[in-house]
Amino acid sequence: MTGKPCKVFNYTRQKSYGLAVPSIDELKIKGRESLGLSPSSPVTVVLEDDGTIVEDQAYFMCLPLNTKFMLLTEKETWSPLKKMDGGTAWMARDSMVMDTDVVDAGFSLWVDLAQQLKQDLASVILMSDSDLQMLIDVSHTDLASTLGYDEKKTKDLQESLQRYLDGKEEERQSKEILQLYLKTMNSGTENQEAEAGDLDVPDGMEMDVESGFLSRTIMVLKGKTVPETRLSTEDLQLVVSRGVEAMEQILGWERSRTLSLLEASAKDRTTQSHSGTQRLRETNSHMERGDAKTNYH
Repeated sequence: MTGKPCKVFNYTRQKSYGLAVPSIDELKIKGRESLGLSPSSPVTVVLEDDGTIVEDQAYFMCLPLNTKFMLLTEKETWSPLKKMDGGTAWMARDSMVMDTDVVDAGFSLWVDLAQQLKQDLASVILMSDSDLQMLIDVSHTDLASTLGYDEKKTKDLQESLQRYLDGKEEERQSKEILQLYLKTMNSGTENQEAEAGDLDVPDGMEMDVESGFLSRTIMVLKGKTVPETRLSTEDLQLVVSRGVEAMEQILGWERSRTLSLLEASAKDRTTQSHSGTQRLRETNSHMERGDAKTNYH
């Protein structure tokens, strides 16, 4: 299976590594190894930009390439990046002690992103959610100075980036709802199939798909039922209408035997039809006599 490129961070975001893994379980294994955690240490995988827990393989496969993940141990919790000094120093955790090197690195990061955006505005599509959030949270005055824009244009840009991020979040939530819906529907279908499989079907009522006859009909034709069992006029008509060749294949008989069966079926069908007609006439006659007696009295 081809590995999926992604990035893994520790909870302080001071360590990050690029990985290519085929599954969420493999991400945990390689992530622990890269971040220097114990192989037996329980970890939770979350999205680095918003803290969404990722534990389902199907959801992992739906995420885009180069998604950023964070591995959290039992005592660690996700929190968003926070702004320091109006955005000129970088953002970090409340509990994290910021030293000069970290502040400089954070400042350099958003400046690099701003320069990239200045050279090619379309590059915003390739930026991660955390990178975009960085440009949104930085002071619009500092960002305007770096981009060479006026402050109003810069504020409009940041508002557009925020709307873009909000749209992505709505899309992500819609996918989760859709996945939950599909999972529910699949579960319901499986239950219905299981219930259908538990239903008792009367012997001989199963349909033989290849021939189109009920199993009981084929058994009668082959003489595997008690002599009293008779076929209906409709069954006999179906046998006759199929013809010799088709019935040869269905029954696996030779032509002469099959031909005799069709002749007997045609004769029996005619007899049943005449008997039915006679019974109908007798019934009508009886009813007419009854009406005559009623009128006489």
